[in-house]
Amino acid sequence: MAKKERKYRLALLEDRTLREVFHLHLDALGAFSVLTVAFILLIAILSALIVYTPVRNILPGYNESMRQRIIEESSRVDSLQTSLAMQREYLDMIKQLTAGDIKPDSMQSLDSMQIVQRTKLLEERSEATDEFVASYEQREKNQLSLFDETLNTHPVQTLFRPVQGVVMQQPDFSRHEYGVRLRVAKNGNVLSVLRGTIVYAERDLDNLYDVVVQHRQYVSVYHHVGIVFRGVGTEVQAGESLGLMDGENDLLFELWKGGKPVNPVEVIVF
Repeated sequence: MAKKERKYRLALLEDRTLREVFHLHLDALGAFSVLTVAFILLIAILSALIVYTPVRNILPGYNESMRQRIIEESSRVDSLQTSLAMQREYLDMIKQLTAGDIKPDSMQSLDSMQIVQRTKLLEERSEATDEFVASYEQREKNQLSLFDETLNTHPVQTLFRPVQGVVMQQPDFSRHEYGVRLRVAKNGNVLSVLRGTIVYAERDLDNLYDVVVQHRQYVSVYHHVGIVFRGVGTEVQAGESLGLMDGENDLLFELWKGGKPVNPVEVIVF
């Protein structure tokens, strides 16, 4: 005699009257199929919530990308605010000229006004300022001679490596390729190889930064930097962070001395 197959009944009852609203007859295979479909739908709904809603921001691994995006957007907002302020001043000046509140001969452009103000500040130098400049120059000359002696004795240990990375391609001066290409991890720190002053930090055509640092004897150039922490004119120390990499591009690092390119691999231990 064949064993009778078990059946299962899934029913929905109204709470107050206990009247059956819906029922479903299932065998073992049907119950397993229903549970499997319900589990897959639950996984799909949770995945959609994580991908398309702000819930993903509370999960590990998403905060770093959000932080980087906030920094980039903040820098753009600062640039827009500066541009809007200059345009607002220009429009106010046009309104005053149209209303006849100021004479045309007394007008100056915003750039000219800034140049005049800077010129006045530079020309107003006191005796104390001259004494300080003279003592500073003498002190720097003494330090420069000591630095030259140390550099000639220990050329490799003096320069910091610009990033924690792997050398992918060395420079080829015959083909006018002056930089060493370094593979860097995402959000890797870009460091100044020596003490110096940032003389250039602007975006390139790929919306990444090119940074140039002037040192006593060297000039270091950093291409494809994702985020820059320091602006032009900022003095940085050896090993100080200049910015972060975006993780999608390699760092192209150049080193120049006396107007001639130097192979960074020969003076820096990577």
